Amino acid sequence: MNITIRELNINEITTHLFANFNRYQDVKKCWRKENGKWQLKDIAFVEQWTSEEYEYLVKCLQNTIATGGRVIGAFCNNLLAGFASIENNLFGGQNEYLQLSSIHVSLDKRGMGIGKKLFSISCKNAKEMGAKKLYISAHSSQETQAFYKALGCREAEEYNKKMVENEPFDCQLEFRLT
Repeated sequence: MNITIRELNINEITTHLFANFNRYQDVKKCWRKENGKWQLKDIAFVEQWTSEEYEYLVKCLQNTIATGGRVIGAFCNNLLAGFASIENNLFGGQNEYLQLSSIHVSLDKRGMGIGKKLFSISCKNAKEMGAKKLYISAHSSQETQAFYKALGCREAEEYNKKMVENEPFDCQLEFRLT
């Protein structure tokens, strides 16, 4: 299977780009931090983006590019198979973090290494943009956390307060770029 990965421009990011993209996840277990310790809990739900959520995503990704960030797309037979985005706003006590604001692979394309490739390119881009660490406010599902752990991500040394407030059940992770 031939996968092409490239940076997207703002004009490409439309709801049509996501016409064949399937953001489906059947979650059975999630990580929760209780009394300072991480525990895997039975928390089940299905995540399936609606057309309204795709419209919101398009606005977010367009804003990422408009504010100097980057959006990377992975394509299979000219159809979007995955994407990742990095914001252009250094933060943290040492101004060393850039946020990986999204990384998703379509259901039918998971397990092919696309997410790993998108993550690797995102790291390269973040480093070029001046970051020393990538910051990820990541879904707490068992599968998502296993993905990030396999890549070498760990709990963030510094939590971004705004991101924690926006997604209180996310796991705050980092990846050292140096």
